Amino acid sequence: MQGNQKVLEGLNELLSYELAAMDQYFIHAQMYLDWGFNKLYERINHEFDDEKGHATKLIDRMLMLEFAPDMTQRTGFKVGKDVPEMLESDLRVEYEVGAKLKEVIAVCEEAQDYVTRDFLVELLDDTEVDHAHWLEQQLKLIKILGLPNYLQSQM
Repeated sequence: MQGNQKVLEGLNELLSYELAAMDQYFIHAQMYLDWGFNKLYERINHEFDDEKGHATKLIDRMLMLEFAPDMTQRTGFKVGKDVPEMLESDLRVEYEVGAKLKEVIAVCEEAQDYVTRDFLVELLDDTEVDHAHWLEQQLKLIKILGLPNYLQSQM
């Protein structure tokens, strides 16, 4: 089944964000593990798996619509140097993914591609309700508890 060109371009742009988020979560998880912050490692490693799942769904949909995904781009990738910077960078990428998802959902509606729209709405829910919300909570906890207490709680 041939897909709408604007929808396909949007899916490909989304893929570049999801791949960036996936790679960023992967390196951040490994950094947390190396530093002994096991709770952060477990959560961020889980986020890595979620992003991998998002990328897989995008790729599957593009292939079904007879489009070759571009796996070389990473939009928004930035590795943090310390825990607050890492959490902020992860939150920034989630906000960017959320904005791009809303944009591509609108393109899908215009093109009357409701199947693609529906699965993108699921990704948006995961991005906003699970990923971004959890990251916002962690940054609030750092402000409330102070960084040393927060870090101690993550060991």
